[in-house]
Amino acid sequence: MTVSHLLNISDLSSDQITKILALSAQSVESHKTPLQGQGVAMLFEKPSNRTRHSMEIAVVQLGGHPVYTRAEEVGLDVRESVEDVTKILSGYHGVIAARVFKHSFVERMAKVSTVPVVNMLSDHSHPLQALADALTMIQHLGELCDLTVAWIGDYNNVARSLSEIVLISGGRMQLGCPVGYGASDAELQRLRALGGSIAQSNNAQDAVKNAQVVHTDTWISMGQEQESIERRKIFADFSVTQSLMSDAQQGAKFMHCMPAHRGEEVSADVFDGAASLVIQQGHNRLHSARGALAYLTGAKQ
Repeated sequence: MTVSHLLNISDLSSDQITKILALSAQSVESHKTPLQGQGVAMLFEKPSNRTRHSMEIAVVQLGGHPVYTRAEEVGLDVRESVEDVTKILSGYHGVIAARVFKHSFVERMAKVSTVPVVNMLSDHSHPLQALADALTMIQHLGELCDLTVAWIGDYNNVARSLSEIVLISGGRMQLGCPVGYGASDAELQRLRALGGSIAQSNNAQDAVKNAQVVHTDTWISMGQEQESIERRKIFADFSVTQSLMSDAQQGAKFMHCMPAHRGEEVSADVFDGAASLVIQQGHNRLHSARGALAYLTGAKQ
């Protein structure tokens, strides 16, 4: 039997993304309980607010029992190999979900797991966030194929997954990143092969031109704290302010995966303003997690 996993958005087809988003939009009551009587192993090397709460509640809503486990309790590749941990947990649970530093860990899990593996975040991608972002944009702005989406800041794991879902869906992606912090030429070539269209600029104003929605993320992710002073200098011209939003299409919306730092990557008046979708975006983490889990555990049949 072939087991489906969710490691990257680029592993999905346009039809699969559409199906997951449709499941995500359904009410809790309309879902069956594909995880009834089953556990979901949730391994966290990195702490989280939205990911832990949204995944745990999604598992419960689908009839399952989430088991939260911290990194020090397992010791991936320290106490036990990734493969040994995965093989054992596959016998206990209906799904294994992991939030890790190294993307190679979830790839290794998927190779030996007999149940679906979900990437809750890695240094390479954040597919659950991209699904929530897509759901939010569709709810407020329409189909992704008709949208121009701007990303301002570091081309990180969140930006990669967002770009993938927009492009696979036929939309346009516009990256605005400081020199040395954007997508490489090879990465841009890979992204262009997914569909849609993409452009990259080292100027934030150029990147938001004609955009219906502007995304950003923190300048300093977990593990980059020692670079904080340098990064604040480098990213100073890539703050999403009301002035920058005025360069986007009239009525453009603002999105941020959170946690946010008002006064750094975004001004307080934008983050808390009328154009901001950040709270619904955060709430949609629950719905997209439920949709993804429902899809992986049989709702696609």
